[in-house]
Amino acid sequence: MYLSRVEIDTTNRRKTRDLSHLGAYHNWVEHSFPDEIQKGQRQRHLWRIDRLNGKNYLLLLSPTRPVLKDFERYGVAGTAVTKSYDAWLDQLETGMVMRFRLTANPTHSIIDPEHPKGRVVPHVTIEQQKKWLEDRATRAGFELIRRSNVESDTIHKLAFDVVSHDWPVLHHHTETSVRMSRVTFEGLLRVKDVTALKRTLTMGIGRERAFGMGLMTVIPEAQ
Repeated sequence: MYLSRVEIDTTNRRKTRDLSHLGAYHNWVEHSFPDEIQKGQRQRHLWRIDRLNGKNYLLLLSPTRPVLKDFERYGVAGTAVTKSYDAWLDQLETGMVMRFRLTANPTHSIIDPEHPKGRVVPHVTIEQQKKWLEDRATRAGFELIRRSNVESDTIHKLAFDVVSHDWPVLHHHTETSVRMSRVTFEGLLRVKDVTALKRTLTMGIGRERAFGMGLMTVIPEAQ
């Protein structure tokens, strides 16, 4: 696996006009792998948009390296980098405390007479969104850490939160634009099942993974 990043060029009006919906970002990612397109054998690519220190970045996880000149198509020239992700994954151990970041599309199914199999709708409150992640933690190979109250030495609050929630356009249509709920979580976790966590980090969590959702990244928490 390879983890790649490029700074998005937000100063070029033509580029920002082209990137007006998530479908455009999806196409950007896909065209960063011209050999796959030529062979008609497209692989799964996880990606998300990060904002760090006032700059926007496209973060990409893929089984093979992207072609950097294509990956920089809407990026700032010279900012595209890629590195092997496997060596990092091999360092994970049970019990490690990690700081994580996840952009996802928290949803649930409701009963709808017009949809026999139910209808998928987004969670809209912070409490619902956090519960969505809590419910998936064990199967995903981690536990969400609880903060302790130093004065009373009691456990009282999970050490993660929703840091952003917006409704980006999925696709533009002539009459209406379809929007999607996008939620970013940040906080602390403890590794419980290395194999399951590796699967989560490489396969993603939740729905709409082709459109910038589901990519979780972790780094060791500073001691």
